[in-house]
Amino acid sequence: MELIFLGTGAGVPSKERNVSAIALSLLQEQNSIWLFDCGEATQHQILHTSLKPRKINKIFITHMHGDHIYGLPGFLSSRSFQGGDTPLTIYGPKGLKQYVETSLALSETHLAYAISFVEVTDQMVIEAGQFQVFVQLLEHGIPCFGYRVVEKDKPGELLVNKLKDRGIEPGPIYQEIKENDHVTIPHIGTIYRKDVLGEPNRGKIISLIGDTRFSKDHIRLAQNADILIHEATFGKDKQNLAHRYFHSTTLEAAQLASESNCKHLILTHISSRYQQEANEQLLQEAREIFPNTELANDFSRFTIT
Repeated sequence: MELIFLGTGAGVPSKERNVSAIALSLLQEQNSIWLFDCGEATQHQILHTSLKPRKINKIFITHMHGDHIYGLPGFLSSRSFQGGDTPLTIYGPKGLKQYVETSLALSETHLAYAISFVEVTDQMVIEAGQFQVFVQLLEHGIPCFGYRVVEKDKPGELLVNKLKDRGIEPGPIYQEIKENDHVTIPHIGTIYRKDVLGEPNRGKIISLIGDTRFSKDHIRLAQNADILIHEATFGKDKQNLAHRYFHSTTLEAAQLASESNCKHLILTHISSRYQQEANEQLLQEAREIFPNTELANDFSRFTIT
């Protein structure tokens, strides 16, 4: 799994930061890519990466503010022109389906693939193969949702010594045992997978908390995450401004990461008032509370191992 930040700015694009879009590459796990938000010019940002639009088969939209959705019609159109013909599912709040369909209809854009829309609601759970996506309503000026991506636990390693003790030597039967609840072997008997596997390998957890005021209710969304991606529109000295506009500060993002027992915090959605020379200051503000913090820039990449 890999995270690629395509846009890390808040509200309006700047010379240094485009508006919100994050790609989660699941090429090894599912041969697919998921996109979280699609701000203006996201497709231009993708051109500077190795990402293939046809591989993007799920798009999760946090809310209907323009800096999170204005790139969507253009991306959908270009995906079709560039040979994308596989179905795509778009998850997001009420009104998203109408916005996309109206944009495509009025521009007479005809896609070469089918789109499914899923209107998300608070506490919804989305099943996606070996992943589950938990949805939680955040505290913003309009309905805005956070997403918690949970990889299901993977089976542990085969306990080879136990199999050999039963007279089962290495070979194709080992793979058969690992893939089935039980296997019956002539002259040996029935082998139950649970009896010959080690402890399961915990799946990874990625929590994405977009535009929101700070709230301890979000601990549920972020609890024990391997990576917490959290908006940090303002520095610590702008707490009143952040609260007024339903946003968070660097310090508040770090506080949530600390109280949620996260492993790694990544800050994004940085106000255009902060130029590049302010990056280190914003980062250090968060690290005062949560040392394992990074500040994302456009095209930052983070591998999840």
